[in-house]
Amino acid sequence: MQATASLPMYLATPHHVETFWEHLRTLLATQGLRHLPLDLSWPTELPSHWLDPGLWLSQTCGYPLVTHLAGRVRLVGTFCYQVPGSIGHLCRSQLVARAEDRDQSLADFWGRSVAYNSTDSQSGYNSLRAMVAPLAEGGRFFARAVASGSHLRSVEMVRDGLADIASIDCVSLAGIQAHWPDSSTGLHVIGESAPYPGLPLITAAGTSDGDLAALRTALGQVAQSAALATTLGALFISGFEAIDLAAYQVCLGMQDQALAMGCARL
Repeated sequence: MQATASLPMYLATPHHVETFWEHLRTLLATQGLRHLPLDLSWPTELPSHWLDPGLWLSQTCGYPLVTHLAGRVRLVGTFCYQVPGSIGHLCRSQLVARAEDRDQSLADFWGRSVAYNSTDSQSGYNSLRAMVAPLAEGGRFFARAVASGSHLRSVEMVRDGLADIASIDCVSLAGIQAHWPDSSTGLHVIGESAPYPGLPLITAAGTSDGDLAALRTALGQVAQSAALATTLGALFISGFEAIDLAAYQVCLGMQDQALAMGCARL
Protein backbone atom coordinates (compact mmCIF):
# COMPACT_ATOMS: atom_id res chain seq x y z
CA MET A 1 0.00 0.00 0.00
CA GLN A 2 1.52 3.29 -1.13
CA ALA A 3 1.31 6.25 1.23
CA THR A 4 -0.14 9.48 -0.15
CA ALA A 5 -0.61 13.04 1.06
CA SER A 6 -2.21 16.10 -0.46
CA LEU A 7 -3.36 19.59 0.43
CA PRO A 8 -5.55 20.15 -2.61
CA MET A 9 -8.12 22.76 -1.69
CA TYR A 10 -6.36 26.15 -1.73
CA LEU A 11 -4.06 26.25 -4.75
CA ALA A 12 -3.36 29.92 -5.39
CA THR A 13 0.32 29.28 -4.64
CA PRO A 14 1.13 25.55 -5.00
CA HIS A 15 4.83 26.06 -4.31
CA HIS A 16 3.99 27.35 -0.83
CA VAL A 17 1.80 24.29 -0.24
CA GLU A 18 4.74 22.07 -1.20
CA THR A 19 7.08 23.98 1.13
CA PHE A 20 4.61 23.49 3.97
CA TRP A 21 4.52 19.73 3.33
CA GLU A 22 8.33 19.50 3.21
CA HIS A 23 8.59 21.00 6.69
CA LEU A 24 5.71 18.91 8.01
CA ARG A 25 7.18 15.71 6.60
CA THR A 26 10.58 16.45 8.13
CA LEU A 27 9.02 17.03 11.53
CA LEU A 28 6.96 13.82 11.31
CA ALA A 29 10.06 11.87 10.33
CA THR A 30 11.95 13.18 13.37
CA GLN A 31 9.09 11.82 15.51
CA GLY A 32 9.77 8.36 14.13
CA LEU A 33 6.97 8.09 11.56
CA ARG A 34 7.95 5.95 8.59
CA HIS A 35 6.72 5.37 5.05
CA LEU A 36 5.80 9.02 4.61
CA PRO A 37 5.27 10.09 0.98
CA LEU A 38 8.18 12.15 -0.28
CA ASP A 39 6.05 14.50 -2.39
CA LEU A 40 2.50 15.76 -2.27
CA SER A 41 -0.06 14.24 -4.60
CA TRP A 42 -2.13 16.50 -6.81
CA PRO A 43 -5.23 14.34 -7.36
CA THR A 44 -7.71 15.14 -10.09
CA GLU A 45 -10.40 12.89 -8.65
CA LEU A 46 -10.75 13.82 -5.00
CA PRO A 47 -13.53 11.52 -3.68
CA SER A 48 -11.55 8.35 -4.38
CA HIS A 49 -8.31 9.97 -3.22
CA TRP A 50 -9.86 10.85 0.15
CA LEU A 51 -10.79 7.17 0.64
CA ASP A 52 -7.33 5.84 -0.22
CA PRO A 53 -6.35 3.45 2.62
CA GLY A 54 -2.78 4.78 2.32
CA LEU A 55 -3.82 8.39 2.91
CA TRP A 56 -1.59 10.12 5.43
CA LEU A 57 -3.09 13.55 5.13
CA SER A 58 -5.47 15.47 2.90
CA GLN A 59 -7.88 18.38 3.00
CA THR A 60 -11.55 17.92 2.23
CA CYS A 61 -14.70 20.01 2.70
CA GLY A 62 -16.97 20.06 5.72
CA TYR A 63 -20.06 18.94 3.80
CA PRO A 64 -18.54 15.74 2.32
CA LEU A 65 -16.97 15.03 5.72
CA VAL A 66 -20.41 14.58 7.30
CA THR A 67 -22.07 12.95 4.27
CA HIS A 68 -20.29 10.45 2.02
CA LEU A 69 -17.03 10.44 4.02
CA ALA A 70 -18.76 9.95 7.38
CA GLY A 71 -17.18 7.05 9.26
CA ARG A 72 -14.76 6.37 6.40
CA VAL A 73 -11.91 8.76 7.33
CA ARG A 74 -10.49 10.21 10.54
CA LEU A 75 -10.58 13.93 11.27
CA VAL A 76 -7.21 15.47 12.08
CA GLY A 77 -8.36 19.06 12.59
CA THR A 78 -8.42 22.32 10.67
CA PHE A 79 -6.21 25.29 10.02
CA CYS A 80 -7.03 28.74 11.31
CA TYR A 81 -6.86 31.45 8.66
CA GLN A 82 -6.30 35.17 8.86
CA VAL A 83 -8.62 36.57 6.20
CA PRO A 84 -11.87 38.58 6.24
CA GLY A 85 -14.71 36.24 7.17
CA SER A 86 -12.56 33.89 9.26
CA ILE A 87 -12.19 33.90 13.04
CA GLY A 88 -10.08 31.19 14.64
CA HIS A 89 -11.08 27.83 13.18
CA LEU A 90 -14.36 29.22 11.83
CA CYS A 91 -14.92 30.38 8.26
CA ARG A 92 -17.81 31.86 6.29
CA SER A 93 -19.02 31.88 2.72
CA GLN A 94 -18.98 35.35 1.17
CA LEU A 95 -21.52 36.40 -1.43
CA VAL A 96 -19.98 38.22 -4.40
CA ALA A 97 -21.84 40.33 -6.93
CA ARG A 98 -21.02 43.02 -9.49
CA ALA A 99 -20.66 46.70 -8.66
CA GLU A 100 -24.15 47.60 -9.83
CA ASP A 101 -25.55 45.24 -7.17
CA ARG A 102 -23.23 46.23 -4.35
CA ASP A 103 -26.08 47.74 -2.28
CA GLN A 104 -28.44 44.80 -2.77
CA SER A 105 -29.28 42.16 -0.17
CA LEU A 106 -29.53 38.45 -0.89
CA ALA A 107 -33.34 38.73 -1.08
CA ASP A 108 -32.94 41.07 -4.05
CA PHE A 109 -31.44 38.21 -6.10
CA TRP A 110 -34.70 36.24 -6.18
CA GLY A 111 -35.34 34.99 -9.73
CA ARG A 112 -31.79 35.74 -10.87
CA SER A 113 -28.83 33.44 -11.58
CA VAL A 114 -26.19 31.88 -9.38
CA ALA A 115 -22.88 30.15 -10.11
CA TYR A 116 -21.68 27.43 -7.73
CA ASN A 117 -18.57 25.29 -7.75
CA SER A 118 -20.18 21.89 -6.99
CA THR A 119 -23.18 20.43 -5.18
CA ASP A 120 -20.98 18.81 -2.52
CA SER A 121 -19.41 22.14 -1.51
CA GLN A 122 -20.15 23.53 1.94
CA SER A 123 -19.11 27.06 1.02
CA GLY A 124 -20.39 27.26 -2.56
CA TYR A 125 -23.63 25.30 -2.28
CA ASN A 126 -24.77 23.95 1.09
CA SER A 127 -24.39 27.16 3.10
CA LEU A 128 -25.99 29.24 0.33
CA ARG A 129 -28.92 26.83 0.01
CA ALA A 130 -29.56 27.29 3.74
CA MET A 131 -29.49 31.07 3.29
CA VAL A 132 -31.97 31.17 0.41
CA ALA A 133 -34.34 28.48 1.78
CA PRO A 134 -36.38 30.94 3.91
CA LEU A 135 -36.68 33.24 0.87
CA ALA A 136 -37.59 30.56 -1.68
CA GLU A 137 -40.98 30.09 -3.32
CA GLY A 138 -42.05 26.56 -4.16
CA GLY A 139 -38.63 25.35 -3.15
CA ARG A 140 -36.79 27.63 -5.59
CA PHE A 141 -35.07 30.97 -5.18
CA PHE A 142 -32.84 31.34 -8.23
CA ALA A 143 -34.19 31.11 -11.77
CA ARG A 144 -30.96 29.53 -12.95
CA ALA A 145 -28.10 27.75 -11.15
CA VAL A 146 -24.93 26.93 -13.09
CA ALA A 147 -22.18 24.54 -11.97
CA SER A 148 -18.84 26.24 -12.60
CA GLY A 149 -16.43 23.58 -11.35
CA SER A 150 -14.40 25.89 -9.10
CA HIS A 151 -14.64 28.98 -6.93
CA LEU A 152 -12.33 30.83 -9.33
CA ARG A 153 -14.60 30.10 -12.26
CA SER A 154 -17.68 31.11 -10.24
CA VAL A 155 -16.08 34.49 -9.53
CA GLU A 156 -15.21 34.94 -13.20
CA MET A 157 -18.76 34.06 -14.25
CA VAL A 158 -20.17 36.77 -11.99
CA ARG A 159 -17.57 39.24 -13.25
CA ASP A 160 -18.47 38.46 -16.87
CA GLY A 161 -22.24 38.63 -16.37
CA LEU A 162 -22.77 34.90 -16.85
CA ALA A 163 -24.23 34.71 -13.33
CA ASP A 164 -25.41 37.36 -10.90
CA ILE A 165 -24.08 36.03 -7.59
CA ALA A 166 -21.85 33.32 -6.15
CA SER A 167 -21.05 32.04 -2.68
CA ILE A 168 -17.28 31.80 -2.21
CA ASP A 169 -15.25 30.35 0.63
CA CYS A 170 -13.61 33.32 2.35
CA VAL A 171 -10.09 31.84 2.14
CA SER A 172 -10.53 31.05 -1.55
CA LEU A 173 -11.77 34.59 -2.16
CA ALA A 174 -8.76 36.08 -0.37
CA GLY A 175 -6.48 33.95 -2.55
CA ILE A 176 -8.27 34.97 -5.73
CA GLN A 177 -8.08 38.65 -4.81
CA ALA A 178 -4.38 38.37 -3.93
CA HIS A 179 -3.14 36.19 -6.79
CA TRP A 180 -5.72 36.55 -9.60
CA PRO A 181 -6.98 40.10 -9.03
CA ASP A 182 -8.29 40.46 -12.58
CA SER A 183 -10.73 37.61 -11.91
CA SER A 184 -12.53 39.60 -9.22
CA THR A 185 -12.36 43.05 -10.81
CA GLY A 186 -15.49 45.05 -10.03
CA LEU A 187 -16.91 42.49 -7.61
CA HIS A 188 -18.12 43.23 -4.09
CA VAL A 189 -19.04 41.15 -1.05
CA ILE A 190 -22.74 41.83 -0.37
CA GLY A 191 -23.26 39.35 2.47
CA GLU A 192 -21.93 36.25 4.17
CA SER A 193 -23.12 32.98 5.64
CA ALA A 194 -23.27 31.80 9.21
CA PRO A 195 -19.92 30.47 10.43
CA TYR A 196 -18.81 26.86 10.16
CA PRO A 197 -15.48 25.11 10.80
CA GLY A 198 -12.79 25.50 8.16
CA LEU A 199 -11.77 22.83 5.68
CA PRO A 200 -11.13 19.57 7.56
CA LEU A 201 -7.77 17.87 7.42
CA ILE A 202 -8.28 14.12 7.25
CA THR A 203 -6.34 10.86 7.35
CA ALA A 204 -7.26 7.29 6.45
CA ALA A 205 -9.73 5.45 8.66
CA GLY A 206 -6.99 2.94 9.52
CA THR A 207 -4.55 5.53 10.85
CA SER A 208 -3.55 4.60 14.40
CA ASP A 209 -4.24 6.80 17.41
CA GLY A 210 -0.51 7.30 17.83
CA ASP A 211 0.04 8.45 14.26
CA LEU A 212 -3.01 10.71 14.48
CA ALA A 213 -1.62 12.33 17.63
CA ALA A 214 1.75 12.82 15.90
CA LEU A 215 0.04 14.45 12.92
CA ARG A 216 -1.83 16.86 15.18
CA THR A 217 1.29 17.76 17.15
CA ALA A 218 3.34 18.35 14.01
CA LEU A 219 0.64 20.40 12.30
CA GLY A 220 0.34 22.61 15.37
CA GLN A 221 4.08 23.21 15.40
CA VAL A 222 4.46 23.84 11.67
CA ALA A 223 1.46 26.20 11.60
CA GLN A 224 3.23 28.38 14.18
CA SER A 225 6.78 28.05 12.84
CA ALA A 226 8.69 31.32 12.66
CA ALA A 227 10.94 29.76 10.00
CA LEU A 228 7.86 29.33 7.78
CA ALA A 229 6.48 32.83 8.28
CA THR A 230 6.57 33.72 4.57
CA THR A 231 4.94 30.45 3.53
CA LEU A 232 2.26 30.65 6.23
CA GLY A 233 1.51 34.25 5.29
CA ALA A 234 1.08 33.34 1.64
CA LEU A 235 -1.31 30.54 2.65
CA PHE A 236 -3.12 32.80 5.19
CA ILE A 237 -2.52 30.15 7.88
CA SER A 238 -2.39 31.50 11.44
CA GLY A 239 -2.68 28.25 13.41
CA PHE A 240 -4.10 24.74 13.68
CA GLU A 241 -6.84 23.31 15.90
CA ALA A 242 -7.58 19.63 16.51
CA ILE A 243 -11.33 20.21 16.72
CA ASP A 244 -13.87 17.48 17.36
CA LEU A 245 -15.90 15.91 14.56
CA ALA A 246 -19.11 17.12 16.23
CA ALA A 247 -18.21 20.69 15.27
CA TYR A 248 -18.99 19.86 11.63
CA GLN A 249 -22.57 18.88 12.42
CA VAL A 250 -23.41 22.50 11.64
CA CYS A 251 -22.99 21.54 7.96
CA LEU A 252 -25.65 18.85 8.28
CA GLY A 253 -27.80 21.34 10.16
CA MET A 254 -27.67 23.71 7.18
CA GLN A 255 -28.64 20.89 4.85
CA ASP A 256 -31.53 19.79 7.07
CA GLN A 257 -32.77 23.36 7.48
CA ALA A 258 -33.01 23.81 3.73
CA LEU A 259 -34.65 20.43 3.13
CA ALA A 260 -37.21 21.05 5.89
CA MET A 261 -38.21 24.23 4.06
CA GLY A 262 -38.62 22.33 0.79
CA CYS A 263 -35.45 23.76 -0.77
CA ALA A 264 -33.55 20.74 -2.05
CA ARG A 265 -31.41 22.58 -4.59
CA LEU A 266 -30.28 26.02 -5.59
